Amino acid sequence: MPGLEDLYREIILDHYRTPRNRGELPTPPARLAVGHNPLCGDEVTVYVDVEDGTVRDVKVAGQGCSISQSSASMMTQAVIGKRVGEVQSVVRRFKAMLSIDERPGSPGDPATDGADGADDTGSVKGDGSELGELEALRGVVKFPVRIKCATLAWNTLVEALDAPRDPA
Repeated sequence: MPGLEDLYREIILDHYRTPRNRGELPTPPARLAVGHNPLCGDEVTVYVDVEDGTVRDVKVAGQGCSISQSSASMMTQAVIGKRVGEVQSVVRRFKAMLSIDERPGSPGDPATDGADGADDTGSVKGDGSELGELEALRGVVKFPVRIKCATLAWNTLVEALDAPRDPA
């Protein structure tokens, strides 16, 4: 589908040229984690502010290829305002879309999440249909070496969420 591929390409380039939520957040109260992809040279620092179990703000700093930077930009928009559990679910679905985290028994696997793999909304986990604009990165699976570029910010976000919050 050339039309859809063109649309996806435009979404990726838009987020690369005009990244959303760039910058830093004061730590504390925000948590941070740093990620690096030695294969491509991508570097990302993710700052996440969680209040009462909800991601209030996310900022990303760093440099890298268009895939890593646009993925980071899209990630920030996908997670701000969501409960931490919802964010973890989005991360799993995003990685499943990129053929990561699809081992039997992993989160999102029908054997562990229900007989039909559907979540409470009826969406089938891992099919990517509920990911919206993040679908633009689906084509990355055709280039396995670029999957690490697309998931760098996501893995770094998980590290930041798991980081202890320093007292102010």
